Amino acid sequence: MYHRELQAAVDVVERACRLCSDVQKSLFSSDGRIFEKSDKTPVTVADFGVQALVSLELSRLFPDIPLVAEEDSAFLRSSSSFLLDSVVSAVTDKTSAGDKPLTSNDVMQAIDRGGKSAFVFGVKPETYWVLDPIDGTRGFLKGSQALYVVGLALVVAGNIVLGVMGCPNWQGDTSNQLIAEGQEDKSNLPGLGAIMVAHVGCGTWMRSLSHISDSMVKVHTGWVRCFVDLCCLVHAARFCIPDSQTWESLPLSVSFSSTTNCDSIKDGQVLLLPTCCGSLCKYLMVASGRASVFILRAKPQTVIKAWDHAVGMICVHEAGGQVTDWKGSQLDLAADQVERRAIFPSGGVLVTNGNLHNQILEVISSSSSIV
Repeated sequence: MYHRELQAAVDVVERACRLCSDVQKSLFSSDGRIFEKSDKTPVTVADFGVQALVSLELSRLFPDIPLVAEEDSAFLRSSSSFLLDSVVSAVTDKTSAGDKPLTSNDVMQAIDRGGKSAFVFGVKPETYWVLDPIDGTRGFLKGSQALYVVGLALVVAGNIVLGVMGCPNWQGDTSNQLIAEGQEDKSNLPGLGAIMVAHVGCGTWMRSLSHISDSMVKVHTGWVRCFVDLCCLVHAARFCIPDSQTWESLPLSVSFSSTTNCDSIKDGQVLLLPTCCGSLCKYLMVASGRASVFILRAKPQTVIKAWDHAVGMICVHEAGGQVTDWKGSQLDLAADQVERRAIFPSGGVLVTNGNLHNQILEVISSSSSIV
């Protein structure tokens, strides 16, 4: 089931990654392409362009399936015409051939299809797409080797049934230093960039973006299956944490200090992998076996968004890992009954290879005064 949806998701995420790469190449040689939203987060032509592109393609193929996504067109409507024109141009270059050229109104309507007021859900479970057009916009703006992810998932009756993550800056680890002893690095793909897919009951798979042609992708060819790492000891695990949080703010810091030096890990220390930017690249690290654990603390007055986690959840799960809140409960994508835009994990989010999950939950529980 859902193979047609998976095929479409892979195709549109791959095209969205090419849109991001094209915008990024011109980012530092053009004016007016980096903006700041009212919540002080950066946004670019690519953020809006990806959402418009994905919305247009999915609505054409699956008109009855709503979209939950990060952006809306309000900022575009209040900004310079240069920004809107740039978004239209970027999207036009990557959309399927149509009978007529895209207009500014077409693009803004496509963006708003995933916006906050586009669809009102009820208590009854629904089928819908969840999109993060660019998770890690700050990484996108850094250029170089900083990671960012285009993430798309399909939710059916409260369960994530498929997910696709595109990471244009993903690189093979040629040093092999971060791979557990005796375990092959299945994520060391040729070329720059990677795309990861997961389908319920079918595992998690990955391939290089450079191996995907401009034509429709054949999902069953050229993919390498991904598995989480085999680490069973907390002190030997490789950890990722949010870019905005410190190790000392997490309950595990009571038992372990951290180091980023993989060549000199002392007793009582764990290895912290500097992985920038966003949450989805950390899920990608765990699902590909490069990291053992991603732990995120829920901050007061900070809303955790569904699109920052949905696609990562199925990719980690199908690779053999586990995702819960800090109490060990599954993340409930339907907790926000009206909009399906927020999740409310108790304490925070814990993503592991599965082997370490209960051990870390016990450490968190024993440090309840910190949690």
